[in-house]
Amino acid sequence: MPDASLPTTTASAAPAPRPVDIALLASVFVVAACGLLYELAAGALASYVLGDSVLQFSTIIGTYLFAMGVGSWLSRYFERQLPAHFLRIELLVALVGGALPATLFLANAYAPGAFRVLLYGMVLLVGTLVGLEIPLVMRILKRNAVLKDLVSQVLTFDYLGALAVSLAFPLLLVPHLGLIRTGLLFGLMNAAVALWAVWLFRHELRRLRAHVLACVAVFGVLLAGLVGAEHITRFAEDKFYQDRIVVSRATPYQRIVVTEGKAGHRLYLNGNLQFAERDEYRYHEALVHPAMAAFASGGAGPRRVAVLGGGDGMAVREILKYPSVESVTLVELDPAMTRLFTDDPTLARLNGGALSNPKVHVVNTDAFQWLQQGSVGAQDFFDVIVVDFPDPTNFAIGKLYTNSFYALLAQRLSASGYAVVQTTSPLVARQSFWTVVQTIESLGLRTAPYHAHVPSFGEWGFVIASRRPWHLPQALPEGLRFLSVPTLALLFDFPRDMARVPAEVNRLSNQVLVHTYEQEWGKVAAH
Repeated sequence: MPDASLPTTTASAAPAPRPVDIALLASVFVVAACGLLYELAAGALASYVLGDSVLQFSTIIGTYLFAMGVGSWLSRYFERQLPAHFLRIELLVALVGGALPATLFLANAYAPGAFRVLLYGMVLLVGTLVGLEIPLVMRILKRNAVLKDLVSQVLTFDYLGALAVSLAFPLLLVPHLGLIRTGLLFGLMNAAVALWAVWLFRHELRRLRAHVLACVAVFGVLLAGLVGAEHITRFAEDKFYQDRIVVSRATPYQRIVVTEGKAGHRLYLNGNLQFAERDEYRYHEALVHPAMAAFASGGAGPRRVAVLGGGDGMAVREILKYPSVESVTLVELDPAMTRLFTDDPTLARLNGGALSNPKVHVVNTDAFQWLQQGSVGAQDFFDVIVVDFPDPTNFAIGKLYTNSFYALLAQRLSASGYAVVQTTSPLVARQSFWTVVQTIESLGLRTAPYHAHVPSFGEWGFVIASRRPWHLPQALPEGLRFLSVPTLALLFDFPRDMARVPAEVNRLSNQVLVHTYEQEWGKVAAH
């Protein structure tokens, strides 16, 4: 037994955390949330404007993390007045990060050539400033904490803040506030941390009044931006879209803009034109009727039809011109699209109220997942499937043009059924067009490629896929404005500059189509 008269040796207990330390740890949570928010906003804007979301998010995240490393390295040169340096950095992050979405929106509208340089410049600057924040907080806290406790506490709050904003960004912030308001709101949160730091360290700060005035000035700028966020958005978008904007929605999936001008309404998704009212009938008649009418020519008309994509309801409008149709299943990822073109009287007029028709059943889910769901029963086979997705500008959309997707599609097609796929321009993106054809044929399906001239887009391509040969239909519905039986065969004739070229199969593992598409359309943009 130890001698009770001898002093026992005990490990020194860690000092109890001070209120100032608890406040700083709470600030770490806010700082981490704001830092990740600016990174996500930059990635989202880059994917909106530059396309290929995988590439844009990858390069933005890489640049941002590199910049944070630079900031952490630079923190070694801050030796004195650490609280003062911390609050100055917070104010800079608040200004630059909070204004990032608004600045990039305006740059895209008024100086599109400078967008990429400005994007990465701001990401580098914000990342460097954010990289300075945590090391400074840790050094301030080090004055009253054991190192192991300090690191674990700071990193815990840092990761919790990142988790919170990563969930809130797509589910709450962007759909309800939009990118510009979200950026400014989080800029205010950074400014609030700076103001809180002024209060916490008021006895240590020199020139306290100047620090308070700086905080007030930053708050004022960001609040003014937040109040005028709608005007900033309209100012940027009116310049970008030219025509008057009548609908603008930010959803977890995309930015929806509808404009109205002399040529009627236009729909844009992430800045890319989807239809123009003056000539959309050409596109949608060409998309729907060669397959629908060919099935009808074989005897009984098509009864069960599916539309994948096409949340504007225009393709459904054309399908409902066939009396034999008993049900139409519309699979559209974004519920905001189908609500907009169902509930808005002006937009519902464009599709003839098709989405309110009792024959139409709307399913808001990912088309790939919808095709994969469960076993296929008799009610899950379709006579005609219309595939109306946006062009494969990124890998998220590109998966819907792969042989894996078309294999699932073929499982839902009746033995005598037809599927038709919109397939970009065979003139501008010739290799891309024939890549889709080659991919469909790799599954043993027959194809009937064709094209139509749509003034808003130029020459546009489509492909009919089936197990049986496609034949010219003997009749078309009455009232069509573009197609006629005598001229329909012309759509299936390809001149020399659009004729077939060798192409690879587009697979999930390689997605060659996305790279090919980007190269071909990039050449057009460069000129």
